[in-house]
Amino acid sequence: MVFKSKIKWVALLVLTLSLGSMVAHLSMTKFSSMNLIQYSAKDALSHDFPNIVSPVIRNKRLWGTVRSLESLQPYANPRNSYPVPNENTNGFIFAKIFGGFEKIRSSICDLVTISRLLNATLVIPEIQESTRSKQISYKFKSFSYLYDEEQFIASLKNDVNIVKSLPEHLKAARRSNEFPIFKPKNSASPNFYIKEILPNLKKAKVVGLIITEGGCLQSILPPSMSEFQRLRCRVAFHALQFRSEIQTLGRQMVERLRAWGQPFLSYHPGLVRDTLAYHGCAELFQDVHTELIQYRRAQMIRQGIISDELNVDSHLQRENGSCPLMPEEVGLLLRAMGYPSKTIIYLAGSQTFGGQRLLIPLRAMFANLVDRTSLCSKTELSDLVGPETPLPSDIFQLPRPKSESEIKEEWNRAGPRPRPLPPPPERRIYPHEKEGWYGWITETDKEPNPSPRDLRMQAHRLLWDALDYIISVEADAFFPGFNNDGSGWPDFSGLVMGQRLYERASSRTYRPDRKTIAALFDITRGNMYHPKHDWTFSVKEHLNKSLSEEGLIRQSLLSKPNSFLSHPLPECSCRISSLELTKQIEGKDGRVLYGDEHECPIWMQSAEAVGVRNDDVESAEDDNDVVEQQERNGPDFTTSLTSTIDHDEEWDPND
Repeated sequence: MVFKSKIKWVALLVLTLSLGSMVAHLSMTKFSSMNLIQYSAKDALSHDFPNIVSPVIRNKRLWGTVRSLESLQPYANPRNSYPVPNENTNGFIFAKIFGGFEKIRSSICDLVTISRLLNATLVIPEIQESTRSKQISYKFKSFSYLYDEEQFIASLKNDVNIVKSLPEHLKAARRSNEFPIFKPKNSASPNFYIKEILPNLKKAKVVGLIITEGGCLQSILPPSMSEFQRLRCRVAFHALQFRSEIQTLGRQMVERLRAWGQPFLSYHPGLVRDTLAYHGCAELFQDVHTELIQYRRAQMIRQGIISDELNVDSHLQRENGSCPLMPEEVGLLLRAMGYPSKTIIYLAGSQTFGGQRLLIPLRAMFANLVDRTSLCSKTELSDLVGPETPLPSDIFQLPRPKSESEIKEEWNRAGPRPRPLPPPPERRIYPHEKEGWYGWITETDKEPNPSPRDLRMQAHRLLWDALDYIISVEADAFFPGFNNDGSGWPDFSGLVMGQRLYERASSRTYRPDRKTIAALFDITRGNMYHPKHDWTFSVKEHLNKSLSEEGLIRQSLLSKPNSFLSHPLPECSCRISSLELTKQIEGKDGRVLYGDEHECPIWMQSAEAVGVRNDDVESAEDDNDVVEQQERNGPDFTTSLTSTIDHDEEWDPND
């Protein structure tokens, strides 16, 4: 009895202590301050990407501006007499634009320029990728799905007369195709429009244009038409503003990237199926992706887009600089430049041909590789798309297996005997082979027509490219995986580089020469992850040169003949006279490549516009670079890159 009473007292004591502890915790909770937890990009993404640390010191060698280009300023205003357009124009021009984000942006700029040239009224163009037939949201029209119509019209009121639609008495005639329709090439000259289009415009009062090649006017115009070039800049960099929902979400994504207190780099792989097929880069991929590229190349040959053979040496194309830099190679280049493994890299591009498998090496080197799905929730992306009607589910179902009786019946109906043995059973198609859009290649040799889901995804890619475009322009550094490809089509990286050059020429925009990069990788192919010191120095030297005048001149030679928006110099820029002027550099055709910019107006000649930076830290770093280069260029440094690297010591991974 005594033992049982002791147990009761112990149990009572434990209950009393537990009750006292609970009362104490409740009291602390009551008197403590409580706040609702709000969404924080820094906290949320640091959970997914733990390698991102607190704010770090900004390394000016990696993130600083290019001093030699600081005198260039954006200035696309008219320089000469430029009258406001008359309301009594020669007629209306309506257009249908086919293609993705890059082709749409370039085509709209050409359309406005042509309307000014012909003194015509431009009807808001129709973007075929975002028409109602693609089952996009009922909230948007074709043009307003991507761009702000009101801003577009208001910004160009002193340049071109723009209307949202044809007058009522002309709409019926358009539906019955009573007006002449032309399909100009992207290299069409101004004389073509003056001699061929203008007479039809004056006669019929309405002319239609179908644009499929990413433009309808040649890139380089005569010097006498420099005002038309500046008009292109005003359209691309001022009038073409994304609709408010896209701009708001894009700014939020930039703020979330900057919430870590670190600079970030934007990288666009440029791995697009059409471009890869055009240049014959199929052998750089594996498995089904090689077949898909070859199939698309065969299509281009039948359509007359390509006059070359179907099978080409992809590795030779890569050495010529015609193929893109693979993500693994870009990661090695950034590491050679000195970017730490914790660098934030934003992956731009609505699609990367080859999938996530190609990005594995880059993610291994730079764990903080993010994209729009990392920065935005599914709700934010769906709100950007708008309300859409649900599509029927497109779930792949395996064919019903045949029974033994059905197989015997087919064998009995096979024909007279003797007959050869039956063929071996076909390879089974597994469900994972039908997960992607490319699943058709496992069953048939002919690519099927796009499904409603495919058409809708093509429209969605315009929005994803618009978000990536905003972030790439605002990034502290930009690295293109593929641009200046020579196909004649505008490319995403080229447009980004052009706008960064226009808005802030001194921004850190890499312009690598893929042919030189391929030669460097061939030298150290067996030692890519542990290169030698001189190889790393050669990479740094080449990429640093690509940031400055040397890279600009090369870009002008390769990119401007195909797309003016990728290199809007010197027409759309001016130069601060207080800084040292550079020597004019002309090409073989007599065209000024660099140094022919006009002097900026007086209101731009201020210290706030550019300023002369005399940072002691940056000067010390520059001195260190000079000392390092002098040591490397001493008596023991040979000019032959190959022989030097062969005799150099192996690079220490921890260096």
